[in-house]
Amino acid sequence: MMDEKQGLKAKIFWYLMVLMFILPFVLPLIWILMASFKTQAQIVAMPPEWIFAPTLANYKRVFIEQNFGKFLLNSSIIAVGSTVLSLIIGLPAAYTISRYKQNILGIFILLARLMPGISYLIPWFILFSKLRLVDTFTSLIASHMLVGMPLIVWIMVNYFDGLPKELEEAAQVDGCTLQGAFFRVVLPLSGPGIMTASTLAFLFSWNNFMFSLVLSVEQTKTLPLAIYGFVSYAEVSWGSVMAAAVVIIAPAIILTMIFQRYVIKGLTMGAVKG
Repeated sequence: MMDEKQGLKAKIFWYLMVLMFILPFVLPLIWILMASFKTQAQIVAMPPEWIFAPTLANYKRVFIEQNFGKFLLNSSIIAVGSTVLSLIIGLPAAYTISRYKQNILGIFILLARLMPGISYLIPWFILFSKLRLVDTFTSLIASHMLVGMPLIVWIMVNYFDGLPKELEEAAQVDGCTLQGAFFRVVLPLSGPGIMTASTLAFLFSWNNFMFSLVLSVEQTKTLPLAIYGFVSYAEVSWGSVMAAAVVIIAPAIILTMIFQRYVIKGLTMGAVKG
């Protein structure tokens, strides 16, 4: 009887601890979602109104008046393009660093990831201005790869280190070339790691504001930059800001929930070597 009571107390304590850590992250998301269905007066009302008649006016303003569909498409093209190209370049690079112990190269790639993005802005802007590529998908995809590719390499080097070399050697004995073993054996076994790296690279690109602020104007404006348009000197349209924030946050949450199992498996397996 005592053991059951102690077990029940331990469970209650565990759930309370989990709730205490989750609430600071969940409550702002709930507030943003609720505010996106409120009027401006209801959002700024004190005390906050928890019971109200929801309105879709903010979402209509975002998608019809502000043309957020175009910005959503722009962000998708840039995030997907930078992630795919980063995988094409980063996966062979990570495999080479892992198998041939190119630790110095790995350090330089990691330094590129640790460098603040603002330090690249002026060189990027000068280069793309000379090439007349400002406000193009090419310039934004290339700049976002600066964030995504080092991240992919960094994750996948640890993951490849955890894969036994004997599998590749067995494939080569059966007639595969080194490249064939990489594509037919290593990559299929690296699914969780690739999913982890690509998901994180996509999210970093999706949420990036700084590069778009400098390298895009109207044709390639992304969602984070479009939200900035709701802020003026006279007034902040909080309802529109909250609706736009939901539009940005929702794909990230959905993507994370879909690939959560792979992300966790990829991170844990990539940490094991041997």
